[in-house]
Amino acid sequence: MNGPILVTGAGGVGKTTVSAALGVAAAQAGYETLVLTVDPARRLATALGLDALHNVPTANEKLPTLWAAMLDSEASWDQIARSHAPPEAADRLVNSEFFHAITRHFPASQSYAAAEAMAQHLDERRWDVVIVDTPPASGGIEFFTAPNELTNLVGGRLFRWLTGGAIPGRRELFNVAARPALRIVDIALGSDLLERVGAFLFDLRTTYDGLRKRSQDIEKYFRRSTTIVVTTSDPAPVAEAARFFKELPQVARPPAAIVFNRTLPASWEEAEIPSDATRALARNLALWAREAHRQETVRDEFAARYRTSIVSIPWKPTAPTDLTSLADLIKDTGLVADLVGS
Repeated sequence: MNGPILVTGAGGVGKTTVSAALGVAAAQAGYETLVLTVDPARRLATALGLDALHNVPTANEKLPTLWAAMLDSEASWDQIARSHAPPEAADRLVNSEFFHAITRHFPASQSYAAAEAMAQHLDERRWDVVIVDTPPASGGIEFFTAPNELTNLVGGRLFRWLTGGAIPGRRELFNVAARPALRIVDIALGSDLLERVGAFLFDLRTTYDGLRKRSQDIEKYFRRSTTIVVTTSDPAPVAEAARFFKELPQVARPPAAIVFNRTLPASWEEAEIPSDATRALARNLALWAREAHRQETVRDEFAARYRTSIVSIPWKPTAPTDLTSLADLIKDTGLVADLVGS
């Protein structure tokens, strides 16, 4: 296995379905394959014919080489605390309301947990292919930047100001300069907030060395990854796709390809309108012909601007609901051969 395959793009473009299709095709080709999704919905499970997805990879009964897992963000953060903090500090963190508030509201929280889960599965070297269905839109970029952002947060100036340049003893929770301001807050609220916040910050600070080392490991996986961007021809998703091509090279390898999903056949552009067609039908056919032409123009312009290969997946009247229809979705695209090998 050379590295993970990261499927990125805006929300609502079929990214999860494409991830599932890639996983099915790779598994059918004989590769032990894991598809990891950070999507809290059950779309991937449904597409793969599974009753549910869990934090622990589940094998598909009909295709034993295919495995799937869904990120459980809370469980992942508990595991992160236990991996990077001393045992007693980890116990306090996983039971801290402040810790759970940060893991819920830190902007890149889900993205970092997903990256950590990806790295754990890659560390096992159990699968030939690991496909990650990343968060949509801006979250997709956050997936790549989250490790560095989290390390900067825990090791940043605010934490150093509050806890001192080095980690203090538990009786020296705060820098002398920080105590007066925090004591004012404590008095105003009439509680033991200062003590509880201090204990939490101290415990969180103990994770810094582990997080920094882990972030470096994750970034190494990013540098070995293959990224594909999924989009439709609509303006907003195309703008998000362009963002990946502009920003991703700063933190990982440039995208290997862009997948335009739900494309209309080029033949629709020249479709003849039957002479006996009603006016409404003729108008409708003409609209679809113009839309097919517009989509082709968007694809051509994107390929020329970013000098990338274009993969088109045709529009289907119904979403794939079993392994066969998932594999058929990308059968003629050459994606698996290009990304995994023949």
